[in-house]
Amino acid sequence: MINNNWLRTFCTLADIGHFTRTAEHLHMTQSGVSQHVQKLESHFAVALLLRDGKQVQLTEVGKRLRVQASKILQDLSELELSIGEDPPYEGEVRVMSPGSLGLRLYPQLLTLQSRHPGLVIDHRFAPNKAIEKAVADGSAQLGFTTVAAKTAEVMSEAIATEPLLLVTPAEIDEPSWESLQLLGFIDHPDGAHHSELLLRANFAQFQHCAQFARKGFSNQISLILEPVSRGLGFSVLPAFAVEAFARQELIRVHSLSQPVSETIYLCTARHAALPARVLTVMEHAKSSL
Repeated sequence: MINNNWLRTFCTLADIGHFTRTAEHLHMTQSGVSQHVQKLESHFAVALLLRDGKQVQLTEVGKRLRVQASKILQDLSELELSIGEDPPYEGEVRVMSPGSLGLRLYPQLLTLQSRHPGLVIDHRFAPNKAIEKAVADGSAQLGFTTVAAKTAEVMSEAIATEPLLLVTPAEIDEPSWESLQLLGFIDHPDGAHHSELLLRANFAQFQHCAQFARKGFSNQISLILEPVSRGLGFSVLPAFAVEAFARQELIRVHSLSQPVSETIYLCTARHAALPARVLTVMEHAKSSL
């Protein structure tokens, strides 16, 4: 194997043309410079230099080696730079979050990308279990969930809370148990879970979501409140989803005596070394939430 230091010494000697000045330039001894050249000549079994005292001239083979060696050393230098670089504002960052949280988070991440166009935000909406699995297998670098991770390969950190809100049509002033039963429930993928958390804490009559007539269902987070706005029922949703609904004048958000919030967790792979760009997005997301 050719030692890169031999090539570097040879190219420097070829540029300077003098053993002593080459040794001084490389902070080596003159004999060290000679040894490097001799090792190359022994490796290729050819003469690379024409020696005239301490000055040198390259043979034809030496000239060809100088060209090739210079290219190799340049490529190695560029490789070291590119591998060593870890820019905080360049490259793709893969993020996943549930729907309501994504409605708040994604625009904030786009604001960051607008300031640093070298960043590429890849944001996916997904349920908690899918997010945890994606972080564990590396297909997502950052995951935001509303439950703590159970997988050993994933770490989760509580970073914020998101209130759960009771939302009715605008004409409902004070929601009673009876009025909610008359309205019926607009369901969604987390409807039963959210209702149990909020309604159980505020209505003694609540046992399960099936006590309400099911008046509709949507798995599109931005559309769940559409039937509510049309007077077709009520729903329980996280605050970010409610805030994102365009026609706020057609719905009413009710403050209940016992507020309930979901905890938001930041999930990362336990043994992953996160690039600087991922840390940039992570800190921005945490401050935004």
